Amino acid sequence: MTTDPIALAQELIRRRSVTPEDGGALGVLEEALKPLGFTCHRLRFEEPGTAPIENLYARLGTAGPNFCFAGHTDVVPPGDPKAWSVDPFAAEIHNGKLYGRGAVDMKGAIAAFVAAVARDIDASGPPAGSISLLITGDEEGVAVNGTKKVLDWMRERGERIDACVVGEPTNPRNLGDMIKIGRRGSFTGYLTVYGAQGHVAYPHLADNPLPRLVRMLDAITRAPLDQGNDHFQPSNLEVTTIDVGNPANNVIPAQGTATFNIRFNDMHSAASLEAWVRETFDAVGGAYDLRCVCSGDSFLTPPGPLPETVADAVERVTGNRPEYSTTGGTSDARFIKDACPVVEFGLVGQTMHKVDEHVALDDLARLTDIYRAIIRDVFARIPARP
Repeated sequence: MTTDPIALAQELIRRRSVTPEDGGALGVLEEALKPLGFTCHRLRFEEPGTAPIENLYARLGTAGPNFCFAGHTDVVPPGDPKAWSVDPFAAEIHNGKLYGRGAVDMKGAIAAFVAAVARDIDASGPPAGSISLLITGDEEGVAVNGTKKVLDWMRERGERIDACVVGEPTNPRNLGDMIKIGRRGSFTGYLTVYGAQGHVAYPHLADNPLPRLVRMLDAITRAPLDQGNDHFQPSNLEVTTIDVGNPANNVIPAQGTATFNIRFNDMHSAASLEAWVRETFDAVGGAYDLRCVCSGDSFLTPPGPLPETVADAVERVTGNRPEYSTTGGTSDARFIKDACPVVEFGLVGQTMHKVDEHVALDDLARLTDIYRAIIRDVFARIPARP
């Protein structure tokens, strides 16, 4: 059986799967996988206060190693449809490009992988191990009921994966530019500094919290956190908002708040950052509350069998040796790294989340060839774990 990556990408794009809605996208994918021999599990998870999310885990074969492709069918909202030159969910083709929300991030990559599996089965028969897909509908959302929950479900069943490629759009300009072998972590601090309200003409009867708030923020932003290392760029801390909510110019406020985010490399952990921030704020003094949230630790898959297998496949198809990188924001690879070695490789990301998101048809064809080359090599280079 053959699968056309362009036709499958069009069918996926036409499903309005804006997080948390599935819109029928996973059904399209399941219909493409079952004729190839995949056993499909539709998994629905929800927690109080969160939207229910549909996910899919599909596996072809029972032997190891189990090579997994991970991705998401949910997409960000299109924004104002009138700003698009085409209907964002019509999946139209113009001048050799497929347009639509999710074309790049990341329905195009999912279609390319399914097509690669189909072509490899046509040419060589069943894989030497197992091929699986872990597809979530919650990557662009809060990521509570998606990949993390599927991995928990897999562990409970004794289902293991030995290596994983995530189909995020990793290439900055041209297909074959870059493979992501890790990501920095994301740590957010929510700070509230307390004082006592009063009249500005009688400051001795009040306690202005804002000078302390400013000194605290200055103390954590004054110097770089680090200089980076061989695989990671320097960590960076950015203050994202400062709020007082004081409409009067003659009133000292009772409190002020600020939010900051740290994108950190493997020279830090969430625990070490929180300890440093609290120690720094304590040195300034005064009453404050600090709530810390880490949405993902940094991780690295060092150069080795999996990155080299992907890089060799990219070079064979494109003629370019891709750069290993850990740049960019977070992805669901931050959850998968606890299960197995993981890297990311997908399409060119220049139009992701933008108006008129599109992918070149040639890139879809070449990505299919790259994924097929990975499938041909991965079972000989990635052993099943004991």
